[in-house]
Amino acid sequence: MIEAVADRLEGAPRQFRRWSDEFKAQAVAASMESGASVSAVARLIGIGPSQLFTWRRNARLKAEAVVDTARSDCSTVDIIIGDAVIRVDVGIDESHLVKLIRAVRSA
Repeated sequence: MIEAVADRLEGAPRQFRRWSDEFKAQAVAASMESGASVSAVARLIGIGPSQLFTWRRNARLKAEAVVDTARSDCSTVDIIIGDAVIRVDVGIDESHLVKLIRAVRSA
């Protein structure tokens, strides 16, 4: 038999905590370090792993949005090969670009 309980679970927080953007960024950075465990980082700072995974996802989506915006604003791309810089239009034909890169590499 299942019994419905109206009271809060023991240990459940009484209110939502608000974390600063700086704190979230530090937690995400710590969880991204080589060999770091998201669960261990979350336990260390006193939050659930699912919360830290949400912060990581939000940070990734925000970074992707910034990259997409930057891509839409530029009309040229710089390709650096050694000391040479090839500046090409974003819409350059792929075969022409390959020829340019081969020429620079062989020079």
